[in-house]
This record gives sequence, C-alpha cells and structure tokens, in this order.
Amino acid sequence: MPEQPFSDEVALRIALASRLFPELSLKEFLEILLEYLGGEIDETSLSRITVTNLKTALGQTYELDGEEHGEDANTEEIAALKQAVRILWGETGESDRLPAIEPYQEGDMPQSIRVAVASNNREQLDGHFGSCLRYLVYQLSADEIRLIDIRSTLEAEFAEDKNRFRVNLIKDCPILYIIAIGGPAAAKVIQGGIYPMKKEKGGAAREVLVELQRALTTSPPPWLAKILGVAPGDRIKNYKALTV
Repeated sequence: MPEQPFSDEVALRIALASRLFPELSLKEFLEILLEYLGGEIDETSLSRITVTNLKTALGQTYELDGEEHGEDANTEEIAALKQAVRILWGETGESDRLPAIEPYQEGDMPQSIRVAVASNNREQLDGHFGSCLRYLVYQLSADEIRLIDIRSTLEAEFAEDKNRFRVNLIKDCPILYIIAIGGPAAAKVIQGGIYPMKKEKGGAAREVLVELQRALTTSPPPWLAKILGVAPGDRIKNYKALTV
C-alpha cells in the first residue's frame, strides 16, 4: 500500500501515463514509480522525471530496447516515453482533464441522495466497477445534480481485497452506476448497502442521472423509495420500473 494518499491530479497523471505501456498493469507501473521515487509521489516529484529517468526505471521490468525489433520500434518507444513524461508533468490534453467539483455542505440539498458513477474519462459513465480509474460522486435532488467529489481508485491496486476497498470508497453512496460488474463484486456492493445500476452503453453521467432524477419526482420504484426513506406504507405500489 502506498505510504501516502494520492491527490486526484497525481492519480490522473499516473493512470493516463500507464496506458502508454499496455504490457504493464496500472499496479506494476505505479510500483515502478514508487520504487524509483523512493515511495514519495506528488506533483513535485513527478515534475522532475525525465525521459532518461523513466526509461531507466521501466527498463528494469519492461523491455525498452528497439534493437530486436528495428529502428521503428525504438522510435515508437521513445515517443511513448516522451508522451508519458509530459503527462506525468501535468501536460494532459483538455479532453483528459477532470471535471470541476462543485461546492457542497451537508444539508445544502434537502431530500437528496448521493450517487457514485464509475468513470475513466472526464464526466462520463464508462467504467467497470473493478477497473474504473475513479468514481464521480453526485448529490442529486428533484431539481439539481451537483458533482461533489471525485475519488481515485489508484490505491485499490494495493489492497488485499480490491473490491472491498472500492466498496468502502463509495460506502456513503447508496446508488452506484457502472457499465459492468462481476457477480462476486456485485454481491459485495449489495452487502455494503449500495444498489448497483448497470448501464452497459454508458454515456454522459449527468444525462444518465436525469433518468434517476425523473424517477425521484414521479413514481420511484420500491428500492429507490427505501433509499429515500419513504415509509413502507407510503411507497407507491403501481410504478413504472426504472430501466437502464
């Protein structure tokens, strides 16, 4: 487990840079950085990494020698290293930037619920429960949807039970949207008091949440009424089931 938590910005840089080396898992890439940087990773230490540094660090476990595959392979490797270094420095493209978190304090939105969305890119529902890079956390009421937090899953890679770690990360969110989830993971999510909503096609997170918002204001199904704290006798029996 890392010695210190990662900021959202640091987690984003590492996750994006690791994609340039598909032969390595995110955990392996992170372990290499941790070892090379002495266990301390922050924006300052990442900004000091050079192409040579990264090539040396990766070279211990990752083949970065183009001699066996020709000059073109070597050129591609150097290009990947240069791009990775720029990303680690913080030079991510506009499309990779995290969405802005909106101010929120408990009690700001009466009769609202908290929802987690598995995401890999900006404000999109496009993540699998067990592999998404982050969870977008929204506070949702009948007339407002507010992004109140972004929670990186990077440290889950070091947890003994990755699924349990992810459940604990969003344990204050009674509803979770994902594009996919395995059976054992789904069981742990449900045991954690979280209702998983699978939407295989994904989409813009806020557009997906509008569907849930409509259910709040019209005829919530029993599971949603329970989350809202509606007494059993007051729950609408004849409802149109929320489909995703």
